[in-house]
Amino acid sequence: MTEALKLPVGIEDFAEIRQAGFYYVDKTKFIEQLLDGWGKVNLFTRPRRFGKTLNMSMLRYFFEIGADASLFDGLQIANNKKLCEEYQGKYPVIFLSFKNVEGLTFADAQYRLAELIAGEAERFVFLAQSDKLTENEQSLYCGLTAVREGRYALADEVLVSALQLLSKLLSKHYGQKTIILLDEYDVPLDKAFQNGYYKEMVSLIRGMLGQALKTNEFLQFAVLTGCLRVSKESIFTGLNNFKVLSITDNRFDEQFGFTDAEVEQLLAAYNLADHLEETKAWYDGYRFGDADVYCPWDVINHVDVLRSNPLAKPQAYWINTSGNALVKLFIEMADKSTRDELERLVAGEAIEKHIRLELTYDEIDSSIDNLWSVLFTTGYLTQKGVAEDGAFKLVIPNQEIREVYKLQIQEWFKKKVFADTEQLQGFWQAFAKGDSEAVELFLNRTLSNSISVFDAKGRDEERENSYHMLLVGLLAGKADWLVRSNVEAGEGFADIIVETDDLDAGVIVELKYAQTMTAMEKSCAKALEQIREKRYAEYLHNNGREKVLLYGIAFCKKRCRVVAEKL
Repeated sequence: MTEALKLPVGIEDFAEIRQAGFYYVDKTKFIEQLLDGWGKVNLFTRPRRFGKTLNMSMLRYFFEIGADASLFDGLQIANNKKLCEEYQGKYPVIFLSFKNVEGLTFADAQYRLAELIAGEAERFVFLAQSDKLTENEQSLYCGLTAVREGRYALADEVLVSALQLLSKLLSKHYGQKTIILLDEYDVPLDKAFQNGYYKEMVSLIRGMLGQALKTNEFLQFAVLTGCLRVSKESIFTGLNNFKVLSITDNRFDEQFGFTDAEVEQLLAAYNLADHLEETKAWYDGYRFGDADVYCPWDVINHVDVLRSNPLAKPQAYWINTSGNALVKLFIEMADKSTRDELERLVAGEAIEKHIRLELTYDEIDSSIDNLWSVLFTTGYLTQKGVAEDGAFKLVIPNQEIREVYKLQIQEWFKKKVFADTEQLQGFWQAFAKGDSEAVELFLNRTLSNSISVFDAKGRDEERENSYHMLLVGLLAGKADWLVRSNVEAGEGFADIIVETDDLDAGVIVELKYAQTMTAMEKSCAKALEQIREKRYAEYLHNNGREKVLLYGIAFCKKRCRVVAEKL
């Protein structure tokens, strides 16, 4: 029964999912589309956690000689009898995932790559004694898997041609050309750029892919996946039989990510259909080609949690698998114009940008324009159409990704504000004295130079909460003050209560959000009236603090009005 199926959280091996009774969202139409739209070398670029590795594993088990054909029983591809008879289980397959090819030095990463290829070569140990190979060819195979002193001993000069060599040996043994599947091909380049050996890694990958994909008579076809479409001039020089299928392409647009129908079916299978709206708000919103899709990693994790706790709230699963360094870098590089655009994005608006789908890693942080492109291709932004001039209408996909931006903006804000210690000290002194003009001036300057994270579509209470958090952060920076938020006091809950370093004194702050600039004065008066009516000061009096200062502060967009009075 479907209800008994386990959810494949973090499982990317197609055979394991099918054999061990995990829920599987059928993506086998990918095989049919791949063969119908034939390409000798096919590169699919999609964001992290969108099912790239699982799809590549599926391709391996479908095409590979000796694979278990029953894995596909009951799946969509099984209905295409003619295609299955012609292609299923008919090819030698090399399958490599580069996701762990990294290291602090080029030598470390190079060994990881050699280790990966040698490990894959060991799956074909029969080649060492194959009567279809010459003695020299058998010896060359043994060179791919040789071990010395507990380490693979694949020579550096052999590594570049290792993929081409292995495909040749397999092809000669089976009398059939080889399929090459390379998952996360761009990870070694990303790690190399981060750790300072980018040129060396580019040279190695260029040489390896050139021999395996460009001048390889033993290649049936190849499929590569990655997050970024790395510039052809960088590593695909001279590769003319190259088909790129990016997130803007309508071919294969439903094969990575879950569609509405697939998510509805998944939720219904676990009696969670009433969670569709929240699942959509948090994890849908990505636009690949002509399809709207959800992030599979998020949906699977969310449903898994809901099975044991139907009251569980959506969490940020996708963003917690990465440090979100791109968003941080983007915000730190943003000028005033870009910060305004970022505010519009966080508020749910679209902005228009010309996108470069092909970059080299050393170009990524060279300009803010390139960062827009990378945020788009890696899933931190998506598109809602194309303008007449070819610019993409970019939006933040969903609530989860909006939280990424808000978090990074808040971190940037704290770093920026607390770097100016002189102005901050002046703010604290003015606040403790009740100098409303100085407090208002500081807050207005701070708001003007910040990036707003206030949701333009939200309720007034939600917007007020954002200003509340901002002010608490500023006040809590004063180490010898005790700052309490949403404190039970008198006949209600005070927004902020501060016990200053003067043991006889304390401050009560009530915040309001005003719809218009002209309404801010009345909102301040209303805030002060609330403090008196609800008798919030009793909290401080009970602690022996008799000198109580009251603040009514009203915010509207990036402006505020401050009124102070002594109780």
